[in-house]
Amino acid sequence: MKISQRQYIMKKYHMPQPQKIRKIQGSFAWIDHRLARNGYLQVMTHDDMVLYLFLILAADRNGVSFYRKEKICDALNLDFRQFEVARDRLINLKLIAFEGYTVLSPNGYYQVLPIEAKAPDPGRKLIQNLTQQLIDQWNSSDRKKCSGDKRRYYP
Repeated sequence: MKISQRQYIMKKYHMPQPQKIRKIQGSFAWIDHRLARNGYLQVMTHDDMVLYLFLILAADRNGVSFYRKEKICDALNLDFRQFEVARDRLINLKLIAFEGYTVLSPNGYYQVLPIEAKAPDPGRKLIQNLTQQLIDQWNSSDRKKCSGDKRRYYP
C-alpha cells in the first residue's frame, strides 16, 4: 500500500505540548497569513512590523483603533519620527488607513485594512526611482549638441 504525501505529512505531525493548546477566549485578534504569503514581511521594516502588530492587537472587529500617538510610541519604544515613518509606510503599503480627528491633529482613527494584493517589489521600485533620477539629471544638464546634430534626446 502506497502512502500519499499528505498522509505522510499528517503522520509526522507532532505537538510538543498537547496539554497546552491555544483556545479563543474573550477578545480576539488575528494576523492575516497573506502578510507573509504576499511578500509584505520582506518589504516591511522592524518599526513597520511592530506598529502593524500593535494596531492589529488594539483594533476592534472592524480593524479600527484610536490610540494616541504618544501612547503608541511609549508602548512600542518608538520616537515620533520612527512612528510617523512607519505609519506612512503602512499607509503606502495599503495595510492601514489613518484619519486624524482634525486637520492639525496628530491623533485619530487607525484602520487595519484587508490584504488584497501582493506587496510591491522593492527592487523594481528602486530601479524605477534611480532611472527617473538619471532621466531628471540628464534633462536638467546643459547638453551641447554638435552642430547639425538632428538627434532628439529622449528619456
